[in-house]
Amino acid sequence: MTEAEVVEEEVQEEVEDYRPIAGIGTLVFGKWDASEITCKDPGLAPYINLTTVGVPHTGGRHANAWFGKAKLSVVERYINKLMRTGPYTGKKQGAMKAFEAALDNIADKSGGNPLQTFVDAICNGAPMEEITRIKFGAVSQPKAVDSSPSRRLDVALRNLAKGAQQGTHKSKRTLTSCIINELNKAAAGDVTSFAVSKKEELERIAASAR
Repeated sequence: MTEAEVVEEEVQEEVEDYRPIAGIGTLVFGKWDASEITCKDPGLAPYINLTTVGVPHTGGRHANAWFGKAKLSVVERYINKLMRTGPYTGKKQGAMKAFEAALDNIADKSGGNPLQTFVDAICNGAPMEEITRIKFGAVSQPKAVDSSPSRRLDVALRNLAKGAQQGTHKSKRTLTSCIINELNKAAAGDVTSFAVSKKEELERIAASAR
């Protein structure tokens, strides 16, 4: 075997070992393969964890660990965000079933892997910039700052869950239908999505504070 062939084999092994998203190897809800998913945002890719062993319920074992949330699946983190306020507070089984039913519906209509829609929605809902306040003596002045990848993921998950929840307020629509609506709009980059509109609002304010 020549030296060029050895180098070529090493390059092929590196390409095969590359994974755009951390934590691949198990099926989410026992149905969808996470190894098919790609993330178009290179900043978020290492932080989007799709590892799910059985039911996405860890019982808060990572709650008190520094950056312990990085070990949690984004599926479980999104389900936890759905329980923040409203009638689903503390009802994890209900929120889990609603999200699973939403993924089933997206898969039936699109014919593809619904996790790809979920990851695309996260990427489109993650703000690149935010503002903070800096004091110069007695004067407080807004200043634009770059958001860290971990915070971008947190904000995207929170806004996606909040947008789905708000759709059920004073409405006959179910949580499942609101999750479907929010994820599809956010994945398409539609400004009528709550998460995408909040992202653009934050970035617009940050641009004016540069």
